[in-house]
Amino acid sequence: MDMGLAAGSGAAVVGLGALLVAADPQKRREQQMASTDGDELEAVKTYFNTEGFNRWQKIYGETDEVNKVQLDIRQGHAQTVEKVLGWLDTEGGLAGTSVADAGCGTGSLAIPLALRGAAVSASDISAAMAGEAQKRYEAAVAAGAAAPATPPKFEAMDLESVTGKYHTVTCLDVMIHYPQDKADAMIGHLASLAEQRLIISFAPKTPYYSVLKRIGELFPGPSKATRAYLHAEADVEASLQAAGFKVVKREMTATKFYFSRLLEAVKA
Repeated sequence: MDMGLAAGSGAAVVGLGALLVAADPQKRREQQMASTDGDELEAVKTYFNTEGFNRWQKIYGETDEVNKVQLDIRQGHAQTVEKVLGWLDTEGGLAGTSVADAGCGTGSLAIPLALRGAAVSASDISAAMAGEAQKRYEAAVAAGAAAPATPPKFEAMDLESVTGKYHTVTCLDVMIHYPQDKADAMIGHLASLAEQRLIISFAPKTPYYSVLKRIGELFPGPSKATRAYLHAEADVEASLQAAGFKVVKREMTATKFYFSRLLEAVKA
């Protein structure tokens, strides 16, 4: 999907602006950083173990107790996950291969990968998120899904602490919590774990989305999210190239309240 499909209507502008108002107000930033003595990583961890967990558990779940914004985000994220699964299925699947899903959340990607037969090591900075992913996997198997030969492993771990070597590494919608310099380091670290393939998604930095982000900062409201960062696709691709990877596939998911650029990169 081209970026042009995300723009062009007043409704889309209002919708995306509303998301950024909720995602990035200055007052909420200051409160979060003050509570962790300026440690942004700890602020993210605290958020996703408390009110963030309650919010995103609902968004990534199946409950009807969501508003129209949350439902739209759920649907947008689900589209991104389906695109990843479609890519992998087309490329022959991952049965019997190792996968690291960094920033797994409640398991929206890690669980279907495991049920497709991959040996999944999933991690999230939030113990609450990783625990919920484990519960959802167990519930899927209890409901009749075929358990893989190697059960998935869900761990509470920040992205920088993930170690090992994996055929494929995935990291969806996590870079929004990283400024560009840290995102560069994050991409380099993820690439060092991937033997063949790296799949990442991020909120793209374009003039259109940057304006909406600024609108959100000018009209702060009661936020339920952490600091949000947009990233230029050229910068992300440059980091991948520096790590020895080349982009072979790219997609864009854009709904009223969710936008995410998806890249698949392989060793150059």
